[in-house]
Amino acid sequence: MFEETTRQLISFIDRSPSCYHAVANFGSILEGAGFQSLTEGEKWTLTPGGKYYVRRNESSLIAFALPMGEPGGFQIAAAHSDSPSFKLKENPEMDAEHKYTRLNVEKYGGMLMAPWFDRPLSIAGKAVVKDGSRIESRLVNLDRDLVLIPNLAIHMNRSVNEGYAYDPQQDLLPLFGDASAKGKLMPMIAREINCAPEDILGTDFFLYNRVPGTIWGASGEYFSCARLDDLQCAWSAVTAISRATPSKAIALCAIFDNEEVGSSTKQGVDSTFLADVTERICLCLNKSREDYFTMLASSFMISADNAHAVHPNKGACADPVNRPVLNGGIVLKFNASQKYCTDAVSAALFRELCQRANVPCQSFFNRSDIAGGSTLGNLSNHHVSLITADIGLPQLAMHSPYETAGIKDTEYLLDALTVFYESALLQEAPGRYAML
Repeated sequence: MFEETTRQLISFIDRSPSCYHAVANFGSILEGAGFQSLTEGEKWTLTPGGKYYVRRNESSLIAFALPMGEPGGFQIAAAHSDSPSFKLKENPEMDAEHKYTRLNVEKYGGMLMAPWFDRPLSIAGKAVVKDGSRIESRLVNLDRDLVLIPNLAIHMNRSVNEGYAYDPQQDLLPLFGDASAKGKLMPMIAREINCAPEDILGTDFFLYNRVPGTIWGASGEYFSCARLDDLQCAWSAVTAISRATPSKAIALCAIFDNEEVGSSTKQGVDSTFLADVTERICLCLNKSREDYFTMLASSFMISADNAHAVHPNKGACADPVNRPVLNGGIVLKFNASQKYCTDAVSAALFRELCQRANVPCQSFFNRSDIAGGSTLGNLSNHHVSLITADIGLPQLAMHSPYETAGIKDTEYLLDALTVFYESALLQEAPGRYAML
C-alpha cells in the first residue's frame, strides 16, 4: 500500500514539470472522479451532492464537493503548486566565448542553488500565442535532456568546498548548446505547440530537474523526487477529495500558486480566490451573507505545506525536543510568532482527526534561535478567517531540485484528509467544539 501510493505520487510529479502542468493534471484527476469544471466568468448552478472545480491563471485550483443535505460549514485543505526553480527571461539566448549559447534565467523562490549543477534539465511552462483573432495559452514541455548548468572545476576554485556565494547571473546560467544553437529555442517551442515562432506573444517558462523519482534505502523506506514541496501535499489533498463523500460539510481543496515568492498575486493564497469561491458557493445555495459568516464559524482549514525532518548529519539544527522523522507521520507545525496558524484548538482538532484515521502525528518547532519560513495558513486568514492548523509531511533537503521523504507519510496524509473531508466541525459555544 505505501509503495503503491508513493509510485502514484512519483508518476504524477514526473508528469508535472511546472505548476501549470500540475494543475492541468489535477483537473484530469478531478474530472475522472466526476467533478465538473466551472469558470469564474460565468454564472454557477450548483446542486446538492454536486462536485465542482474552478481554476485561476491555470496555476491555481479550488475543488469542492457538496453534501446532499444542508451544509454546516467548510472543511478546507490548502496546498501550493509551485516550487523553487529558475525562470527564463525574455530573449533568453546569450553568447558565451563565441562558442556557446547560454540561457538567461532568474531565481524563482528561495532554492538551494548548488544541487542544480551538473544534472540534466529541461524547460516547461506555458506560452501565450495568437491563434487567428484569439489569444490562448498552451502548455509547453520540452520533454528531453536539453540544458545543464556546468560546475567550475575544483582546480579553478580550490576554496569552493570552504563555502561559496553563488551569483545567479554569473554562475547559474544553463548551457543550451554551441554557438549554432542561438536562435533555436523559440522555433523549438513553436514546433512543440504547433504554431509559428512569431505567434508566441508571452511566456512563463521554468527549468526543471529531469532526474526521475526513485524509491531507495535498505528496506525501500525512502524516496527522492523533484518538487515534493509542495506537490506531495497537493496531490494528497486532490486525491483525498476525489475519493471522499462529504455528508455534513462542504469539502474544499485549494491549490494556490506563487507560495514560494510571497503569494501576493491574483492566484496566490494572499488573494481573494478562496473568499470569492466560498462566498459564491453560499450565494448559489441561496444563503445570505449572514449565513456565510455563520458557516465560516463552523469551518476548519488545514494548511498543508511540507515540514523539515531532523537531518541525520545536522541534528543540532533541529529543536531539542520536537524532532520529526521520515515515516513518522504528519507534522503539526507551531510558531510563537504566528507564521504558522496552529494553536491549541486547531492542534487538538487535527490530532483527533489523525486518531480517527489511525495515522501518527508529530510536532515541529524551529530552534528558538533559527527563523522559520512562512506558509499558506496565515496569509489565507487575511481574507477568510478560520480555525487553521498548519501541517506538512517530513522531508529532507527542502528547496533542493531533488528532495527526500519517507515512503509511508503520503499514505498517512491521504488517509487523514479523507477522514477530514467526510467530517464536519461544530462550534457549540465559545471554546467548545465537536468533530462530527
